[in-house]
Amino acid sequence: MSFDADVLACAAIVEKGDPERFAAAMASPLAARKVLFPLYAFNVEVTRAPWVTQEPMIAEMRLQWWRDALEEIANGVPVRRHEVVTPLSTFLTAESAARLDRLVTARRWDIYKDPFEDETHFETYLTETTASLMLAGLEALGQDMSDQTVRTVEDLGYCTGLSRFLQAVPTLEDHGRIPLLDGRREAIGALARDAGSRCPTRGALRSVIDGAARPAVTEAFLAPAVLGEVAKRPQSVADGTIEIAPLKRSILLWRWS
Repeated sequence: MSFDADVLACAAIVEKGDPERFAAAMASPLAARKVLFPLYAFNVEVTRAPWVTQEPMIAEMRLQWWRDALEEIANGVPVRRHEVVTPLSTFLTAESAARLDRLVTARRWDIYKDPFEDETHFETYLTETTASLMLAGLEALGQDMSDQTVRTVEDLGYCTGLSRFLQAVPTLEDHGRIPLLDGRREAIGALARDAGSRCPTRGALRSVIDGAARPAVTEAFLAPAVLGEVAKRPQSVADGTIEIAPLKRSILLWRWS
């Protein structure tokens, strides 16, 4: 299978902007990469939008551009020509476009310096910015989207989102953000332990996700290990020293793919 210029451009965006998801995509079958690269490139561009300008209004406009593109896809009208939007339009359903719209909306938190309102706001942010991407990928890869599948993937998305968010805490603080509701080491350790216990096992995922669709959740391969490290060493969040050895990363990716 060969990729067209748009999918190749998406792959380049992901390789540069999201090495973890790029590794997950490269560990997937070629047919899955045709879906995953545009999805992950979309996520890179949306994630970047609030950070490329100091002007909140411009950042809002950048996010709105993506919402408008998703609305075009959902409504089945002619879609704007774009190296990421064009391939997305070939497989996103209206429901998946709506899921990704919620992802874009959640990213508005990144524009401003207000803390999360409460635990519900924090959990919703993590779930929408990660599980929405997984669910869109699952549907595009032919998964039957049962309620149990959605709930399981939402739990996985929360855990994966939290693992990445905890690694980003020092950078967020450097940019004047207040990333955590409770930044004490004890609270961070408890947060990681609770998420680790909530994270679905590979066996649980295999029971609700078809084999051909599993590449959509391979991106979670590091989440349990990261949460385990934080649970043992919560100070590593503030220090920015959360590390998974390269060999262990490779083994985990192999096990999840």
